[in-house]
Amino acid sequence: MAPDLSAPDPTWTPLTPFWESLGTRSFVSSEDDDRIHVRYYADAGGATHARAWFGPGAEGPPGHAHGGALAALLDEAMGMAGLATGRVVVAARIEVDFRSMVPLGEVVDVVLEVVDTAGAKVSVRAELKRGATVACQATGLFVDIGAEGMGRAAEAVGL
Repeated sequence: MAPDLSAPDPTWTPLTPFWESLGTRSFVSSEDDDRIHVRYYADAGGATHARAWFGPGAEGPPGHAHGGALAALLDEAMGMAGLATGRVVVAARIEVDFRSMVPLGEVVDVVLEVVDTAGAKVSVRAELKRGATVACQATGLFVDIGAEGMGRAAEAVGL
């Protein structure tokens, strides 16, 4: 049975991930497997949110999500927050602090905040939450490569 990743607030609107507009897949958020499922939303104030689920294919410690799976989700989610600013970004640096393990099969929320948009750089903060508990936090520096840069990357692999 698929996890319920619907928006907890009816004012949130779904965001279309960039890879869908390119007709490609995401390493992180494929709903075709049992690793990670994720949906992205914008709230009424324009902030980006994610709701995610880690399945058995994301297992690290017994019964819990692998730290690499958590980091990959946070990387993608922070990139989506950068994309929501109207920029086409890729990660230059991310840092993740793990605070507690995340059980498999549980829906978690990612709260994202764009901190700065100076020049071609976009700085983002993220918290992955299990209810009121912050399971991990991340900061990221993303660089705007523009639609042309993303298009060249897609062309280089024949998309």
